[in-house]
Amino acid sequence: MKTRDKILLSSLELFNERGERNVTTNHIGAHLAISPGNLYYHFRNKSDIIYEIFLEYEKLVDFYLDIPEDRPLTLEDMTFYLESVFDGLWSYRFFHRDLEYLLDGDRRLRQDYREFTNRCLDAISRIFEKLAEAGIIEPQPDELRAAMSLNVWLVITNWMAFLKTAHAGEESATLTLTELKQGIYQVLTLEVPYLTPAYRERVLALRERYRPQLPETAVVVQAQTADAGLVKN
Repeated sequence: MKTRDKILLSSLELFNERGERNVTTNHIGAHLAISPGNLYYHFRNKSDIIYEIFLEYEKLVDFYLDIPEDRPLTLEDMTFYLESVFDGLWSYRFFHRDLEYLLDGDRRLRQDYREFTNRCLDAISRIFEKLAEAGIIEPQPDELRAAMSLNVWLVITNWMAFLKTAHAGEESATLTLTELKQGIYQVLTLEVPYLTPAYRERVLALRERYRPQLPETAVVVQAQTADAGLVKN
């Protein structure tokens, strides 16, 4: 592996473990046993490292959200999209853990993330459209589909922050991949009012695989929200 790639990989590992604000270029160099000069030969500063890591994350998500146009979508496709997106979120979790701070500190990153968000929203909307064509959900007007896509994006990108606040009272609470993927339950709940009879039970069974285990107060709120979602306006 080239030194540049080692720097990116080690930086990602340290950012995820310790938090980006707690890691300096000196920490990265020490972790790799390379001199500061060697690191700065490849990257001018930590912001450049973060930006390059984001570009890798962006490519990964774009790959995951590649939607086949030559066949209908299946429940397996939908599960793959959800699992993959949350896997990517986990692998680059430092980014969404401190997103606002990172975007404020780098204009390039802020601009690219805005474009990335718009592409993801378009992809989610297209997935909903294809699920309707496959008879899994009922067709939705463009305005409703756009709102649903935004809601899905908000759940995905903010689920980690919710878990941190929901477990804030526990001294040794640490986030796990299993807990992160429980956000899939929330995404599928958004689809419940629009499921067709032919797929309703299968999607509800799939949703149960991801039911979150949250503090009691959060469970009550979640149950009320899920029940309300079963009533279609």
